[in-house]
Amino acid sequence: MKEKVAVATVQGRAYFLIVNALREQGIDFVSLVPGEPMPGKVKVVITTEQEKSKVNYGKILVFKDEDELESLIIEVKKLLLGKETYEKLVVGIDPGEAIGLAVLADGKVIEEGNYYSSHELTSSILKVLKTVNFATTDAVVKIGNGVPVYKELLEDLDCTLPLQVALEVVSEAGTNRPLKAHSRKIRHISSAIRIAGRNGPKYTRRKTIASNSTTQ
Repeated sequence: MKEKVAVATVQGRAYFLIVNALREQGIDFVSLVPGEPMPGKVKVVITTEQEKSKVNYGKILVFKDEDELESLIIEVKKLLLGKETYEKLVVGIDPGEAIGLAVLADGKVIEEGNYYSSHELTSSILKVLKTVNFATTDAVVKIGNGVPVYKELLEDLDCTLPLQVALEVVSEAGTNRPLKAHSRKIRHISSAIRIAGRNGPKYTRRKTIASNSTTQ
């Protein structure tokens, strides 16, 4: 048995949304009725608020609504890695017409994608950050400077992301290496991963400046 996630619910819509999200991420799961015995290899159980009292297992995640589903799946990935928290979360961004995104937690890619607007990008990053405890996890967003639009994205990130998140601008030179795969989507994500691995000057958060000025 390789399933390490159990979906314990008899609520039809919740079950449909949860299992579809797990399948999209390639996460194996077993379906159970709340109250059924847990298989020995299960690491985490997903259930609903109404049914969680019937689930006798330590690692329980509660599905609340569809808007929280992406954050829930990110939390599942963390627990499957055997982590209660990450030491460092790095977000790499490859700006352009299609914006490549890669999220690395303690060096491992846990989320990736392509986005076509600043709103889509920041919304996706915020869903990841909902699972982060800033008291124990350092979070940094690194954006490549290869195209002028990066400045607008940087301003949007500064306005939207929590103050605990550091912003860095890094060089994109050499990040757009040719790939055998012909998909542009893969190329943008690959560049975002390389950007996440680079260091650059820190961007001074305007929120920090505004906060300091109001306290003086």
